[in-house]
Amino acid sequence: MSAFAFRRTSWRAHASKSSVRAMPLATPYYLIDETALARNLARIDQLRAASGAKCLLALKCFATWSTFAQISPHMDGTTSSSLNEVRLGREKFGGETHAYSVAYSDGEIDDVISHADKIIFNSANQLERFAAKASHLPIGLRVNPGVSHSHFDLADPARPYSRLGETELARIESVMDRVSGFMLHCNCENDSVSAFSALLDQIEERLGALLTRLDWVSLGGGIHFTKEGYPIDQLAARLKAFAEKFGVQVYLEPGDTVVTDTTTLEVSVLDIIENGKPVAIVDSAVEAHMLDLLVYRESANVAPNAGPHSYFVAGKSCLAGDVFGEFSFLAPLAIGDRISLLNAGGIQWSRRTGSMGWACRPSPFAARMAISRPYGPSIMPTTSPAFPEKALILFPLKRCFVPIEKERFDHRCRRCGAGRRL
Repeated sequence: MSAFAFRRTSWRAHASKSSVRAMPLATPYYLIDETALARNLARIDQLRAASGAKCLLALKCFATWSTFAQISPHMDGTTSSSLNEVRLGREKFGGETHAYSVAYSDGEIDDVISHADKIIFNSANQLERFAAKASHLPIGLRVNPGVSHSHFDLADPARPYSRLGETELARIESVMDRVSGFMLHCNCENDSVSAFSALLDQIEERLGALLTRLDWVSLGGGIHFTKEGYPIDQLAARLKAFAEKFGVQVYLEPGDTVVTDTTTLEVSVLDIIENGKPVAIVDSAVEAHMLDLLVYRESANVAPNAGPHSYFVAGKSCLAGDVFGEFSFLAPLAIGDRISLLNAGGIQWSRRTGSMGWACRPSPFAARMAISRPYGPSIMPTTSPAFPEKALILFPLKRCFVPIEKERFDHRCRRCGAGRRL
């Protein structure tokens, strides 16, 4: 979605064609452009068809089940990082359901196995401990080849003393008789097909003798092949060559890649103060709604980020560093103006809603709406792209609930009873 930096006039959204009234939307909320999502899904289809690779939605990155009806026809299933995500994939998405966790507990392993088509263990220790329970399933092992592509040490699976996967060949060899596949998750925000190919060359050199003994290999996520201009055909050829060389079914686990450039966080200006520079305070908080900005010390984005009027956009929490970033606007901001913060989906949203599917996971109240969003001629240039005709609106809840309950518009948490109905 081409999201606008801000708008001056108020706007209303219609809940459905059958609705007899318009519902005003109070910020903050997340907005998913379903047309942009369809564009990304078409690129996933292109890669699947050309490479033979299967694509599994990584629920740790994106688990907004209100979109599953649109996404699932273009994917082969889901992969997970916790019990709740395995259940969500099985009950709400369909297709193959792969289970993975950095460490399974005794209290959850039976439930995980009951919902999984494949189970992947992070270590030989965990595999030896639980493999007998999962002997009827294909069993995988996460292997850390010691090489990776990541711009952030925090997200680098090959960082020193990493706990993510087995590294010692002797330990890997000791369980090969019970393993049918490897998980090799080595990429984070890798948007270069040449960098990915070079990484795969190193993996082939280090692990080639083991790869020939497998049935399948998951190369994980972190490959940004839905980015505009990415050479999907080159990636497909490299994946196909890898699969044919070792005689394996290749899996990819896109998450953030599925929703790249589809989602905004919509906020409103509450106050503007001066302290050396103008600061616009909005009705949101970085820690609450875009946590990755704090985790990775990055700035949010707006578009267009151009014009003579510069502002810091900051949240309303008491955290001194609650700042989304410094942006330029075409006209001065005023109280009540809306700001669209780009790329708020994916793992940004997942962290907001209980990253990795922990036991009590907050989730949004969701409504699909046709949007009518007028702009004043003095606020936005006439060349600005149109707002999407179809979108999914997500209203954050303040309390928790597990995302396996009932249908849209009537969710309730089994623990605290929180929920909201349209």
